[in-house]
Amino acid sequence: MNKNWISAGAIILLLVSGSYFIGNHYNSRPHQIEEPLIFEEETIEENLLYGININELDVIEGVVGKNQTLSTILAPFNVPYQIIDEIARKSKDVFDVRKIAFNKKFTVLSPRDSSQAQFFIYEPNPAEYVVFKLDEVEIYKEEKPVEYRSVEVGGMISSNLYVNMTELGITPDLIDQFADLYGWNVDFQRLQKGDKFKVVYKEKVVDGKVVGITDIETAFFEHLGQPYHAIPFEQNGEVSFFDQEGNSFKKAFLRDPLKYTRISSRYNLNRFHPVQKRYKPHLGTDYAAPTGTEIRSVGDGTVVEARFTSANGNYVKIKHNGTYTTQYLHMSKIGSGIKPGTRVKQGQVIGYVGSTGLATGPHLCFRFWKNGQQVDWLKEKIPPSDPILSENKMAFDQVKLEKIQLIVSIPYSEKPDKMLAKK
Repeated sequence: MNKNWISAGAIILLLVSGSYFIGNHYNSRPHQIEEPLIFEEETIEENLLYGININELDVIEGVVGKNQTLSTILAPFNVPYQIIDEIARKSKDVFDVRKIAFNKKFTVLSPRDSSQAQFFIYEPNPAEYVVFKLDEVEIYKEEKPVEYRSVEVGGMISSNLYVNMTELGITPDLIDQFADLYGWNVDFQRLQKGDKFKVVYKEKVVDGKVVGITDIETAFFEHLGQPYHAIPFEQNGEVSFFDQEGNSFKKAFLRDPLKYTRISSRYNLNRFHPVQKRYKPHLGTDYAAPTGTEIRSVGDGTVVEARFTSANGNYVKIKHNGTYTTQYLHMSKIGSGIKPGTRVKQGQVIGYVGSTGLATGPHLCFRFWKNGQQVDWLKEKIPPSDPILSENKMAFDQVKLEKIQLIVSIPYSEKPDKMLAKK
């Protein structure tokens, strides 16, 4: 009996000892905790068009047809008239839908499970677009991403400024800037073959297409061997152009009341009048231009006359200060809001070229008064704006050095057809 109890006790003791050993041995090993399985959700990359995710949308592109309106464009896309009417009323502060124009691009986005359009996008110009969110009647305007490319062009005069610059791909707007910039230094009506020009500006590029240009960044003109560098520099909070000596290109008046054009008749005290058929003084400068060409005030001032007479036709007269007054004759029409007492700024459009009054064809007769006497505008020496201030001289010299080095590095180009022939 006692032996049986002893045997049973021994067995129990062995079992307890074994379990203790196994437990200690297990606890002495590093724990290997199984991490729970995590199932990552598959992310679908957004496909953006006009800033809108179009993964679940159908895209329909088109151009505005003749006489099409917002209503006729959206009708095939099941947009209720009530929504179209609400859009027309709400959009005026962002974009007036009455200005939707022929041949402009539009895009319609519709959910794939619905026949009713959700978005209408209209492009009024290559750089902007207007989004009409149809389900919530929300309208906003955005600009497309813009890239600016530097352009450096050099050429020589063989015909005239306009022709030779156009041959090198320079736009009319930039030619007008160039002519305004150098108007008081160079008589563009009397250029010589071999005169040289260089200009630096930037092209504004959207979707790989040039949609505009910036203002001139720096320029150079050589007339009869005389060099004229146009150095940009900020002084008194305004960026202006200065020559190498630090004298300002800017004057109280623009050189011409029209953008780059042709002078057809000059100030002449004994000219034969083409309408009255007799000799009489011609106290103005005539600029030939097509009907409707914009006429600019050459300087800041106040309109003192804006009316019609049988000889002058539609005309505007502006007093600039106690010394100078200008007059603009034979307009096809006077500019909107231009009347006696109106303040105008240099370069502001005050009317449009025509042939009203005693005129045989469309042109502007421009007259210039100094101290109450009509004088030859083309012979007047108008004082320039302030030169570089002494405290800005060192900073200006640094800018001047950089711009002249850039100008020197620009080669003179030939006509594109000659360049292609050489290649």
